[in-house]
Amino acid sequence: MKKRGRLFIVLLVAVICGIFLYPTVKWYGFVPQETKDLATGSKLQIREYALGQATRDLRELKSLIASDPQGSLPDQYGFLIPVAKENYKSMKRDVPRSWNVESVFRGFYNEQGLFDALESHYRTALLELKTLSGKVLQLGLDLRGGMSILLEADVAAYEAKTGTNLSGADITALLQEDIAILNERIDQFGVTEPDIRIQGTDQILIEIPGAADPERVNSFLRGKGSLTFQIVDQELTAQLNTYFTENPGEAFTDAGQIKRPDFLPAGKVATAYYVNDAYGLDELSSFVVLNEEIGLDGIHIANAVTGSDPITGQPTVNFELDTTGGEIFYKLTSTNTNELMAVVQDGKVKAMATITEPIRNSVQIKGFGLDEARDLSIVLKTAALPIELIVVGQQGVGASLGEDTVRAGLVAILIGLGLVFFFMVVIYKGSGLIADVALLFNLIILLSVLSAFNLTLTLTSIAGLVLTVGMAVDANVIILERIKEELAAGKSDAASVKAGFAKAFWTIMDANVTTIIAALVLSQLGSGSIKGFANTLAVGIASSMFNALFVVKLMYDASLSGKNPRLSVSWRRK
Repeated sequence: MKKRGRLFIVLLVAVICGIFLYPTVKWYGFVPQETKDLATGSKLQIREYALGQATRDLRELKSLIASDPQGSLPDQYGFLIPVAKENYKSMKRDVPRSWNVESVFRGFYNEQGLFDALESHYRTALLELKTLSGKVLQLGLDLRGGMSILLEADVAAYEAKTGTNLSGADITALLQEDIAILNERIDQFGVTEPDIRIQGTDQILIEIPGAADPERVNSFLRGKGSLTFQIVDQELTAQLNTYFTENPGEAFTDAGQIKRPDFLPAGKVATAYYVNDAYGLDELSSFVVLNEEIGLDGIHIANAVTGSDPITGQPTVNFELDTTGGEIFYKLTSTNTNELMAVVQDGKVKAMATITEPIRNSVQIKGFGLDEARDLSIVLKTAALPIELIVVGQQGVGASLGEDTVRAGLVAILIGLGLVFFFMVVIYKGSGLIADVALLFNLIILLSVLSAFNLTLTLTSIAGLVLTVGMAVDANVIILERIKEELAAGKSDAASVKAGFAKAFWTIMDANVTTIIAALVLSQLGSGSIKGFANTLAVGIASSMFNALFVVKLMYDASLSGKNPRLSVSWRRK
């Protein structure tokens, strides 16, 4: 390959590495730990934080305009100015030349608009960081700490209950449904960034990094989920929505919970109806007042599937109740005909429908899109897992151990790098410096690949990094020794470099390809720590081969392209 083509490839790889590494560098280097904890929390936690923060900010801004309307807007609220400016333009009013508290307030149609701008600011920032966290190099449980739980499908109990024999494909399909339900439960319980995946043929592995309460985790693993059917008080619902529209700052507590107004009588509960917004978050659609008495508990749901209306084709959710649930639901719907009934999950209204006639066992709900119907069917099925799971292993890893191992791993890598750098310069002089530059580039490529594919960095992965550091220069040593042999035979510097790379090529390929094959086998057949070590080793070997055959060759070509080229390959060469 010509020099220009080789240079283009190296520059392209460097740019791609920079793109892949940017999220990791930004996340670990520039995002405060407190903000990380918020961004990696559940969607429910993010929503409550944004609502609570917006409530506090609105209260403070109202206090500022009451005390000093012409005062300057505090810097932390500067993000409101662009929004207010756009509102001024849409209202066809002159945009103020200078901004103060009063001019910003006038840039919003009402108090609710200001509250929405505040809430959107915090929500968008945290969601962007949450998306960023999914693109960075992940730390395993042994480095970050957390819990590892192994669940096994109770196949015998399922077959005895249903009278069927399950194939491997059937078990996998049921476990996939279990994973969807567990993800729903875990997010509602506020557990941070869980990793849930099928292991083997009949097991599910759950890894929860960070601090996790074992009792709380067990509660969603063994619990039935919080799902109820309750009757809506439509008169009080209209009154509550009017009140909160006129007083948006009174709708939520500082913790983001819905306040209970004084006019609500005993036996009534204030909650809200949420729909998924563009960010995948529950977006408040309206407030709802429910009868506190639970009409039907979700534990009576036997099954739930999506369907479509035979006449209109509109998506529907159909679910079956057990015998006891059917009797309870028939009584509920008989006494509340023409009333509005809400499906409530964990205190949030997920769907509402008017009761037109008494219903016993088979229930159909409609009035939403296909994706919403699928989501709701999962919500309904959280009352019971499709196939029950047995906890066969549960292990906790302390966060302090993670900090110690990260520190020890970094020290080991730095010491290894230092010794390799020193060795190469002492033995090969200027060519040793070229090999050292290639080694640094090799580490950058390795980290960027791990980051790009969201591979998890564990203690054994660090061992793979340390091993890669030691092995990364072997190709350079082979090439350099071949070049020295050619120089000893009387060839010119340029001819020696060309011959050295040509003769070393297959030796390097044979040695590294066999190592990569072994690493790939370990990656496919190994589990846990073995897989992390194998992945890191395979990527490191491939990267070191690229550096030896492309980057090092390019640097040699550059050093020998001057007027008086002189190859620096040994301290004994004059």
